[in-house]
Amino acid sequence: MDTLQIQSILEKIKTVKVAVYGDFCLDAYWIMDTRKSEVSIETGLQAESVAKHYYSPGGAANVIANLSALQPAQLKVIGVVGDDIHGRELAAQLQNLGADTSSLFIQKEHFQTYAYLKRYIEGVEEPRIDFGVYNKRSEEIDELILNSLKSALETHDAVIFNQQVVGSITNDSFIEKANALFEQYNNKIILVDSRHFNDRFSNVYRKVNDVEAAHLNGVQVEPRTMLPRTTVLEYGQALFAQSQKPVFVTCGARGITAFDSTGYHEHLGLQLNVQLDTVGAGDTVISAITLCLAAGISPNEAAEFANFAAAVTVQKLFITGTANGEEILAISQDPNYIYQADLAENPRQAVYLPDSETELCDPSVLEKLGHIKYAVFDHDGTISTLRHGWEEIMEPVMMKAILGDSYDTIDAASFKKVQRETQEFIHKTTGIQTIYQMEGLVNMVREAGYVPEDQILDKFQYKQIYNDALMELVNKRMAKLQAGELDWEDYTMKGAVSFLHQLKERGVVMYLASGTDVDDVRHEATVLGYADLFDGGIYGALREYTKFSKKMIIERIIRDNNLNGNELAVFGDGPDEIREGRRFGGISIGITSNEVQRHGHNFDKRPRLVKAGAQLIIPDFSQYRKLVSLLFKEAEVSEAV
Repeated sequence: MDTLQIQSILEKIKTVKVAVYGDFCLDAYWIMDTRKSEVSIETGLQAESVAKHYYSPGGAANVIANLSALQPAQLKVIGVVGDDIHGRELAAQLQNLGADTSSLFIQKEHFQTYAYLKRYIEGVEEPRIDFGVYNKRSEEIDELILNSLKSALETHDAVIFNQQVVGSITNDSFIEKANALFEQYNNKIILVDSRHFNDRFSNVYRKVNDVEAAHLNGVQVEPRTMLPRTTVLEYGQALFAQSQKPVFVTCGARGITAFDSTGYHEHLGLQLNVQLDTVGAGDTVISAITLCLAAGISPNEAAEFANFAAAVTVQKLFITGTANGEEILAISQDPNYIYQADLAENPRQAVYLPDSETELCDPSVLEKLGHIKYAVFDHDGTISTLRHGWEEIMEPVMMKAILGDSYDTIDAASFKKVQRETQEFIHKTTGIQTIYQMEGLVNMVREAGYVPEDQILDKFQYKQIYNDALMELVNKRMAKLQAGELDWEDYTMKGAVSFLHQLKERGVVMYLASGTDVDDVRHEATVLGYADLFDGGIYGALREYTKFSKKMIIERIIRDNNLNGNELAVFGDGPDEIREGRRFGGISIGITSNEVQRHGHNFDKRPRLVKAGAQLIIPDFSQYRKLVSLLFKEAEVSEAV
C-alpha cells in the first residue's frame, strides 16, 4: 500500500459516521515516588506519594479515542457509566474527543464506572486496582442502549459492538434483542469484538484474535498460545463460511489476516526495534478496520491499513495509545515485516537442501538463483570475528547508562527486568549502525527514569563510551595478529575468504557494508587480507550517520546498475542487511555464525534472521563449494535440489 492509497483512505474516512457500543472504561496511571513520603501522624503508617497522575480512555472509550484520531465525520457513544467521579471524567474526555455522549447513560445504583488504577514504582507496574467488578446493569438501561443502537443503525455508516469486561452484560435478554437488531439491519456494517460472548452474536462482521478464532471453531486453547499459520487460516475460513461476512483475525506480532468472499489476505506484522506495549492494539485495529469498511475500502486494504495503525500504537508506552493519519503514513513508508514467524520459532520445521547444511526457508528463492552479479556482505559475524563479544560489551555499557547511580543498589528483580529489555533491544538491532543503537539507548535511559534528565548523555557520548570499551578488546586481538601469535584464519569464519575468491572468479562485484565506523572496517579488512576483493567498495558508519545505511548501499547498487532483484545476493548474520536484501527483491542468505568456534550454528541468531526474511540460512562458509554451485545453478547441485 503506497502513500497515495493511504492518503486516499484517510480522506474517505473523514466522511464516515460511526457509533460505538461497549464497556466504557477509564484507565488511571499513578507514577509513584516514595522519596518524599511521610509517616501519617494519625495512623503511624507510611504514606505513598504520587509524583504524577493522569487518566486516559480505556475499553470502548479507547476505541472512541482511536476513531477520533482518524477524524471521522461523526462519533456516537452508546453505553453506561456510574454516578461517580470516574464517570464524569470519562464523559468529559469523550466529549473532548468530539464524540456525541447523549447516549452515555448514568446508572445511579449498583453500578460504578469501570476504572483501572495502575500504579508504577520505579517504572514497574504494581498490582492493579479495579472499580466496577460487581456491577449489575439494569434492564431499564439495557432498553435505553438498545434503542440507541437501533437509532445508530438507521443513521450511521457503521456500528462497533465492543465487549471486554467480565460480566458487563448481565441480562441475557440484552443479547437476544441485540441479535434481533443485527438481523433486522443485516445490510449494515456491524463489527463485533466480544471477549466473553463472541459465540452468541450473528449477522455481524468479526474482529477476533487467533485464540478467539479457535474457540469459535469449538477448539479450546490456552490464552497466548501461538497457533500455526495453517490453523489460523483454517479457522478464519470456517468463520467466514459460517457467516458470509468478513472476518479479521489478529495474531499479535504476526499481523492480521482478512477473510472475505475473495479468499484470505495475510498482512505480516512489523518488526519494531523499540520497547513495546500491546495494550489497546486491538482497539486500534477494530477502529481502523471499521472506518475503512464504512468508507468503502475492501477488507484486504482495511486489514493492511489497520496493521500499520496497530504498529504505531504498540510503540506508545504507559498509555493506551492511538494512531493518527500522519503516524500511519510515516510507518507505512518503510515497513520492516516479520517473515515466517512460525518457522522462526520452531526449528523442527526447518528444511535442508540435500547433502548440505543449507536451510531452505523460502522455496521460491530456488527459481531466482543463477543470475547473481553483485553481492553485499555484512562484516562482523559474517566474515570477521575480530569484534566477537561486542554484545557482552554493549550490554553492561547500556545497563550502567540506564540505571545510573542505581546500578549497584537496585533490587535484583528490577535489575533483571532492565537486563532482559536491554538484551532484547541488542538482539533486535544487531547489524544496524551503532549510533542508532545509542539513539535507542538515550530513549531507554529517559523512559526508565533512574537518571536525572540533566545527567543523560547524548547518543554520540554513549557511542564513545561503548567504542572505547570495544576497541580495547579489538586492539588486543590485532596485536596478536601483528605479533604473529595468531593469523587471519583465527579471526575469520570458516571458508569465508575462499568463498569470496570463488565469487571474484565468477565476476561478481562485491561490497562490504558494516554498521561499524568506516575507517575501522577498512583497516580490519586490510589486516585480515581481503579488502582488495571488495571492488564495489567498503562502507561503514560515518560521523554524519544519516548519509550511510545498508539500505542506501543496496538501493544504490540496484539503481546504478539497473538490476533485477535476482542479480543481487546479500549475506549477513544480522536482521538489518537480510531485511534490506529481501525488501529489494534480492537473495538474502543468513549466517547463523558461531563466532567462538568460527564454524557451526549459533541457533540464537536463527529466529531473527528468519523473521527478517532470510531465504537461505547457512552456519558458515565451510561448504562454500556447494553454496557456489547452488547460487549459480551449476549442474551437479541443481540436479540434487
